[in-house]
Amino acid sequence: MTIDGAVTQDEFQGSLPPKKGQYSAYAVCWLLGIGCLFSWNSMLTIEDYYQYLFPDYHSSRVLTLVYQPFALITTFILAYNEARINTRQRILIGYVLFFISTFIIIILDLATSGKGGLGTFIGICAMSALFGFADAHVQAGIMGDLSYMNPDFIQSFTAGLAASGVITSGLRLITKSAFENSKDGLRKGALLFFSISTLYELFCVFLYTFIFPRLKVVNYYRSKAASEGSKTVVADLAAGGIAVSDQNDVEESKAKERLNNKELLKQNIDFGLDIFITYILTLSIFPGFLSEDTGKHGLGSWYAITLIAMFNVGDLIGRYIPLIKVLKLERRSWLTIAAISRLSFIPAFYFTAKYGDQGWMLMLCILLGLSNGFITTCVFTLAPKGYKGPEQNALGNILVVFLLMGITSGVISDWLWLIGKGW
Repeated sequence: MTIDGAVTQDEFQGSLPPKKGQYSAYAVCWLLGIGCLFSWNSMLTIEDYYQYLFPDYHSSRVLTLVYQPFALITTFILAYNEARINTRQRILIGYVLFFISTFIIIILDLATSGKGGLGTFIGICAMSALFGFADAHVQAGIMGDLSYMNPDFIQSFTAGLAASGVITSGLRLITKSAFENSKDGLRKGALLFFSISTLYELFCVFLYTFIFPRLKVVNYYRSKAASEGSKTVVADLAAGGIAVSDQNDVEESKAKERLNNKELLKQNIDFGLDIFITYILTLSIFPGFLSEDTGKHGLGSWYAITLIAMFNVGDLIGRYIPLIKVLKLERRSWLTIAAISRLSFIPAFYFTAKYGDQGWMLMLCILLGLSNGFITTCVFTLAPKGYKGPEQNALGNILVVFLLMGITSGVISDWLWLIGKGW
């Protein structure tokens, strides 16, 4: 594969990526990260509204349970075939689906005049499934895409994922306060919430279509990946104004040199397990346990929203800690120890919910988020080092599969908190 207008592989050796556009790329990655989970976090953050509409359906748990299998199965299929998939088209499909499904939720609420019932709940569940399908296209696609670029781009994207939670939590607190004393206040706040989310997803479609592929530093890394045999970047380079001519014999020789997915998995199984353990623990507590099983406290209906907000703030801070080099975990054994040690959160949350006050619970939520964000960023930025572009892309996809396996298992485990309580 030769790239017209781009540097050759020989020129890459010893060369440095252009500094121009670095900070723009950080910003765009952060904004795209927000868009990846903005719609889903919007649905999670208005759980007080869905609890009001569907009091008997355990909406916080059911919606998550519907979302995750679609995200996991679709991601697994796409990750298995990632070397042959047009990454640009894949990611754009995801953001367009986020936009459409979020808009449909608004239409559904307006069409039913904000009334509950099984039919409305099934419609909400269908949109949750569509969120999972869209997430599979976007999250693993971008993680793979950024894995052969500057590790700081991954950090910015993962920070954006966490920032979406902070932003949605902040907006929910504002809308709940603004409409608290008005008729249908919960509904008005929810509709405003999803309206903002719909517009933001449309903004992400524009951002990824026209801005990201034009950044010089992004084209540098994509050109480098193409010179190493990556086929997934062809459409992205074309969108950036760089012509790519195919040479099948070159591509085949490069493909033979790269490690296959099985070999990559074998070499990085510890990273995959670190992510799996981290997310099975996190999702066994967040958001279901925090929404339904923490008892009644002085904050009343604000309590669950505040707990979720504290987790999201901690998660965001945790994803910036690895930027401080002395605090970043770069030894694989220490990352595994850190992931396993988080299992202590289960008894901590149980006894705090039963005997502790809200101050202790708020602190635990911050620590849960802090450790979740920290381990996630360390693993995703460390794992791709030492591989070629096509292998780094594949590894990014594989790690997201483990992430979603952990989330799905955590969502199922979250139901165990209901044992003995009656449904």
